Amino acid sequence: SIGIENLLDFDFLDPPPLDTIKTSMYQLWTLGSLDNTGQITSLGRKMVELPLDPAPAKMLVAAHQLGCTEEVVTIVSMLAVPSVFYRPKERLEESDAAREKFFVPESDHLTLLNLYLQWCSNGCRDSWCTRHFVHSKSMRKAREVRDQLVDILKGSLKLELKSAGANWDSIRQCICSAYFHQAARVKSLGEYNDLRTGMPCHLHPTSALYGMGYTPDYIVYHELVFTSKEYMQCVTAVDPKWLAEMGPMFFSLREAGASRRKHADLHQAKMESEFQMAQEEEAARVAAERLRAQSRSASRSQIVTPGGANSIPRFKTPRRRANM
Repeated sequence: SIGIENLLDFDFLDPPPLDTIKTSMYQLWTLGSLDNTGQITSLGRKMVELPLDPAPAKMLVAAHQLGCTEEVVTIVSMLAVPSVFYRPKERLEESDAAREKFFVPESDHLTLLNLYLQWCSNGCRDSWCTRHFVHSKSMRKAREVRDQLVDILKGSLKLELKSAGANWDSIRQCICSAYFHQAARVKSLGEYNDLRTGMPCHLHPTSALYGMGYTPDYIVYHELVFTSKEYMQCVTAVDPKWLAEMGPMFFSLREAGASRRKHADLHQAKMESEFQMAQEEEAARVAAERLRAQSRSASRSQIVTPGGANSIPRFKTPRRRANM
């Protein structure tokens, strides 16, 4: 975003490992913030304005198109603070029962949204947080983060805040657009396999999906936490069609072999065409720069140094002769 076109050749003071840079650029490409030639896109320039990780930034920008900015900015703010629920050892059952009051069965993200809305409707009081085993300090911090993000959306990005109303499916679709690369498919009750790596993952016992009565076939998760198992934190159930739509580089709907090969060939041809055009533009830019350098060198060679051998001859002032 600051004009460094070839990040791999940049002279870092303390260069990170090359594989780390490649992995990071690959993630940015999958999110659509880099194009097929590694250049930043218009979506990427909007994401840069937000002081967030790439996935939440993508989710906020995509929320404007899906008409759910009001809700998504709240979810992103709640994800930016430490855990808002607490479970004192002496009151585990009571705290779990209080947490279940806010559960939205399809999504932990929507559970956080529901909690924030309930907190605001009750006057943002600390006594309400204490009664429901919620950290009041984390909630106030989430409100501060939300206000800052709203200022950026309205100021730098010039994006209007829109509300989804009762259509919370659009919010889940927005979450899928940012976390499709962290998707999993059900294997058994409470256990999933990551769609990209095949690694076994488990729903956390505190998740809203853990005790909802049935297990969704496909989910996306915010992050993985390893304790005794690989637990998925902050999970949302998604439609598999959304995965194919948002992440075509990873997923596709089941098609006939010929149709799938045709789709892959078209995608490969498009990428090769864009790469060739980028190479041609780079060659043209280098040639133009070389031509300008030659013209500057030629102009410098024509500069006349006063008093030098190539200086313009001056007319001498005639001497006066004195009359003898």
